[in-house]
Amino acid sequence: MAVFGHAELPVPGGGDAPVGPGALAELAAAIDPHLVHHVANMAERDAEFATAPVHTVVTAADGTVWAKTSTDNVWATWWEPDPAWRPVPLLAAFTADTIPPQIRRIGSRVYTRGRIVRADGGLIVGTNGIQIGTLPNDCRPAHAVATATAFFSMGGDPLVGTGRMEAYSNEVSPQGGYFFWSQDGAQDGGTVGTPWIDISGAFWID
Repeated sequence: MAVFGHAELPVPGGGDAPVGPGALAELAAAIDPHLVHHVANMAERDAEFATAPVHTVVTAADGTVWAKTSTDNVWATWWEPDPAWRPVPLLAAFTADTIPPQIRRIGSRVYTRGRIVRADGGLIVGTNGIQIGTLPNDCRPAHAVATATAFFSMGGDPLVGTGRMEAYSNEVSPQGGYFFWSQDGAQDGGTVGTPWIDISGAFWID
């Protein structure tokens, strides 16, 4: 049979014997890898297309689009909806301020937002680093530490008004720790702190 187009689809020619069912089956088999296939979710994709050839394209019900890059069931994501924000797990000494502290990961980038205060209403002293929470496992950096900016209230005696957040990997003690640091606080014997910390920022985990 002759082949047509970039996909080289087999189509019977005038000199081919009348083998309709077989020809249609061969054509369907050739077309199948070039279709956009539909699944409910990633689990169904992995189960139904584990043996599909490289370049197979599959879409999920939420609009996610994957292209297969390896016969070992490895896929590249062409597009997926942004994940929902979720709470930042805080230590017992801290609680949410007027803007709830939240986190979400998009690819290898982690985003945070919101404000944190001491549960007892006291000041947060960050000159030696203070752990405010523990990051979800999928938001922890692969290397030892990732850094983001932290802003804080200008009430009291702070001079700078900004500090840093450090996200620790699973290999650093404490694992997945989320720490606040500030250069303010040396005045008054280190008792100067901040009424709240704003953690709006982002860091890479790869």
